[in-house]
Amino acid sequence: NSIRDDVVERVLKAAESMQPGDPLDPQSFMGAIVDETQHRRILDYIRQGVEEGARLRSGGQALDGPGLFIPPTVFDGVTPQMTIGREEIFGPVLAVFGFDTEEEAVAMANDTPYGLAAGLWSQDIDRILRVTRRLQSGQVFVNNWAGGDQTMPFGGVKQSGNGRDKSHHSLEEYSELKSVWMSLSL
Repeated sequence: NSIRDDVVERVLKAAESMQPGDPLDPQSFMGAIVDETQHRRILDYIRQGVEEGARLRSGGQALDGPGLFIPPTVFDGVTPQMTIGREEIFGPVLAVFGFDTEEEAVAMANDTPYGLAAGLWSQDIDRILRVTRRLQSGQVFVNNWAGGDQTMPFGGVKQSGNGRDKSHHSLEEYSELKSVWMSLSL
């Protein structure tokens, strides 16, 4: 039994409590999908995931009733060649990959044109320092997800954004620097 199996079971249990609903209801974990176009797009990704052989573990269909709701959807057995493993879905869909070595995990994480955020769970500080240096990502969350505050820069690498938001680094986005090279005859 691998650690991946345990993590997937914990994720599935957490997904049960993350159901969508009225965004004005404090009991709702998440609101509706932004519009019909995105709603259809997410459902198409889910259909593709099933067709390409990923194992649908939870969610996967629109909820009945008014509104554009899709519950947390978890796929297991995703490979880097699958569409849901390569593209940004912008919806409540999680694609779970497996790996055996640190080297394989880093290579898989970096094999994407995107680089907004990465997550790493470990208690081994040497591994944490080694892997965070190697991850091609604008931010890395260690043993948490989506932490941070206004004093930390926010932004990605590769095709995930230009520049930085938050912190003093964002001020550079509002500045135009000029370089002047001059030789004077004296």
